[in-house]
Parts: sequence; structure tokens; C-alpha cells
Amino acid sequence: MLPGARLVVLGKQGAGKGTQCERLSHHYAVPHVSTGDMLRAVVKEGTPLGLKAKSLIDRGELVSDELIIEMVSVRLAESDVRARGFILDGCPRTVAQAELLVKVLDPIDIDLAIDIDIPTAVVLRRLAARRVCVDCGSNYSTTAPPRIGWTCDVCGGEVVQRPDDTEEAIKRRLELYEKETAPLIEWYRNRRQLATVSGTGAPDAVSRRMIKMVENQRAKKGGRLS
Repeated sequence: MLPGARLVVLGKQGAGKGTQCERLSHHYAVPHVSTGDMLRAVVKEGTPLGLKAKSLIDRGELVSDELIIEMVSVRLAESDVRARGFILDGCPRTVAQAELLVKVLDPIDIDLAIDIDIPTAVVLRRLAARRVCVDCGSNYSTTAPPRIGWTCDVCGGEVVQRPDDTEEAIKRRLELYEKETAPLIEWYRNRRQLATVSGTGAPDAVSRRMIKMVENQRAKKGGRLS
């Protein structure tokens, strides 16, 4: 088995972060820690936190830094993460979150932040076509739908267009990304923890690019990431 890893994956919404995080999770045998999955779970449960989050998400707004880090810190303290590492998807999304994450992880740190770079026009096409299972979160699209109707192949749940995948919400999220998340790229570059890969092309090709970046970082550290 390959050594574990502690990775952050960045990129615009629709860049393929979820797909690539799952692939990296399987490749390095580490947990995929997705803030999107965490938020969808509390929304589905209908808790006060979930109702507040749903209102923000449906408008294309972002949940507070403190709330995101609180959820993530609980997950990072669990035994499977402590033993092998993690693939962080959706956090940090701002420099403030990244600074809080450093404190949560102290005395260790992430090994690498990988930015999936993709043209905005491609993102808009992908998100407009995206469909998702309301129960398990599996992703589909209008060009790659479930096998039977709009019923999830994985769990049998209903597959729908997410409320935040409307054109207006997509544009709002991209504006927020440029304002709040894009500066992370420079922040991680200054810390010599950034690798950028092209997100265009087949998922297998993107995965190979990302794994190559991780292994290059491992080689720089004498075969270790930790």
C-alpha cells in the first residue's frame, strides 16, 4: 500500500473536485473529507444549522469560515484520518480558513494543495448540465444520466438539478470564488505548497496529472510526504 497523504484540492465549482478527490482517496487509501457532503447531510436532517445552510446554499452564498472549520476539525480528529491522512474537498475556501486549518492541524501540516485549473466557460457548461441524487449525492449530467429515468444507480434516490446549479446561482458562486477563494492559490504558492494541474480532458487524464504532482512532491522530500 502507498503511504498516506494530506492533500487540499482547490478549483472552481464544476472543476471536478469531487470526482478527483474520490479518485485520490482510493489511490492513497485516505478518507475523502468533503464539506459539501457534510453540509448536505445537515440540510437533509433539517436541523437549525441545516436550514440556515440551505438558505445560503440556495442563494449561491457561502457558509461562514468558523462553521466550516468547526465541522472539519471534528472529522480530522477521527482515527482513520489521524492514521492515514485526508483529501480535503471544499475547505479551505478562503485564506482565513486556511490559517484556521493550520492551527487545527498543528503540529503537522498539509503535504500539498492542488489547484484544478479550468476555463470558466467549461465550468458553466458542466454545472448547467449537472444532476445529483438527493439521497446519496452521486453526480450525473444531462449527457450522462442514470440508467433508468432519473433514479440513482447507486441508491435508487431521485436525481435532480441542485437549486444552486441554476445559472444565476452559478454566476454568483463563481464571483465569490474569484473574490474569496482564488487568493488561496497565491497563499499556498507563497508557502511552497501549491501545484496546479489542468482540469480539462478525461477524468483519468486529470487524475494522472494530480498523482504525478503528489509523487513529485514526495520525491522532493526524499520519498516522504509527512
